[in-house]
Amino acid sequence: MNFTGKVFKYGDNVDTDVIIPARYLNTSEPGELAKHCMEDIDADFSKNVEKGDIIIGGKNFGSGSSREHAPLAIKSAGVSCVIAESFARIFYRNSINIGLPILESPEAVNAINNGEEISVDLEKGEIKNLSTGKKFDSAPFPDFMRKIIDDGGLISSIKRRLNNA
Repeated sequence: MNFTGKVFKYGDNVDTDVIIPARYLNTSEPGELAKHCMEDIDADFSKNVEKGDIIIGGKNFGSGSSREHAPLAIKSAGVSCVIAESFARIFYRNSINIGLPILESPEAVNAINNGEEISVDLEKGEIKNLSTGKKFDSAPFPDFMRKIIDDGGLISSIKRRLNNA
């Protein structure tokens, strides 16, 4: 799976309360969550993000509460993947469970700037800055995790396996 998009770059310790503020947790409707994604750190994010765009974060992206609403808000906003130096463990697993690809690449995070266009190849674990031509590596997803992402998340993947059994 490949993605190309414009970068929205944020710093270290972007927690789930910043990704989707708690005042909007009275819904789990994806479109409503998307409207408020990142608004406490970037008030114009939902107005400016386009389908396929990519978020880059620093260390410990997705820390805080274990709410699944955070990766769901990101995915529902149209973001194709998130790249960070590191992720909070629960956010990492919640992202895979809902089919949001996330990659760790400190080199890419440090070299890519807000607004640049990048491409991501999940199978190869390759990140390319289309604005500068530089390439960066990330560990490619194991086949079973790529299958979950390709299927749109864990529940969809399990349903497909059961229907094909």
